[in-house]
Formats: sequence, C-alpha cells, structure tokens
Amino acid sequence: MLEALMVIVAALAVILVVRQTLAWRKFHGPRVIVCPENQKPAGVTVDAGHAAATSVLGAPELRLSACSRWPERAGCGQPCLSQIAASPEDCLVRHIVAQWYQDKTCVYCGRAFGGIDWTEAAPALLSGGAVAEWNQVPAEKLTETLAEAQPVCAACHLAGKMVREHPELVTDRSSRAYPKA
Repeated sequence: MLEALMVIVAALAVILVVRQTLAWRKFHGPRVIVCPENQKPAGVTVDAGHAAATSVLGAPELRLSACSRWPERAGCGQPCLSQIAASPEDCLVRHIVAQWYQDKTCVYCGRAFGGIDWTEAAPALLSGGAVAEWNQVPAEKLTETLAEAQPVCAACHLAGKMVREHPELVTDRSSRAYPKA
C-alpha cells in the first residue's frame, strides 16, 4: 500500500515538473509585440519563472520582466500580454528570425539556410555595410532591421570575424571583401 502511494506521489511530481518545464520553455526568451498604447513594436521578456510556477494548477499567469518602453512606461497594465498568450511562438524573436532566414541564401557564399539550429553557431546579418550578430539587434528594432538586412551564414560570419579580429593569423584569398564591424 505504501509503495503504491509513493508511486502515485512520484508520478504526480513528474507531471508537475514536466508542466513547469514546458511552461518555462514556452515563455522564455525575448519577444516582439505591438505596444497597444502607441501601436509600435516593443521588445519584451516574459517572467518565465513566474509562468512556470503558476502553471502547476492550470494556465500560467503571465507578467513581463522587461520591456523596451520601461522605465518610462513601467506602470502600464501590460495589455500586450494578450498577444503573447494568443500566440507565444509567433512573437518570439528566435522564431521570427528563423522564419526570415528560411528561404534565403548567404550574401557572401550563396549557401541556402533552410532551418536554423540555434544550438550551433548562429548566422548573422549584413545591415548598413556592417555585419551584426543577433544579440546586437534590439527586439524593438527587429522588424525594421529585417526589412533592410541581408543574411550572412555562420561560416562566413565566423571567417569574417576571424579576419577582423586576428588578421595576422589569416590569409584571405577570397574575391569578396568582408565588411568591417
């Protein structure tokens, strides 16, 4: 009898941990929303830990942990959370960027991107004559950056970075010059 009770308790604990983990993964990461107040893009981050903790007994409670309009607008009622609740993946920066690369080829080598594996070296983008990494693009500027940028594969980005940072170690025989940072 005691063993059966322990098995049931362990099974319930596993279920709760899985629910919390799924909620954390679903709401973790920077996002782009349209601010209901000014109808412009804003970069936000959901408090994924709170969402995970509150998912134990039902739907997770969402709240922001960061917003590009803070601290000036920190007292808002966070009505943008309805956009995130309605479509958590579609406003995730990583998802938006991966979709942008989907049918593109590298501006330098012509390699097709296809799906992006974010656990490997990340691709970059060429914008305004300079190559930038994705962590340098503020979420609230993502839409306008994507509109004017060209894709750079991870291999070309890493090779160009090596040329810029350690020119004494590199012999560049390419016909295309890689822009300076």
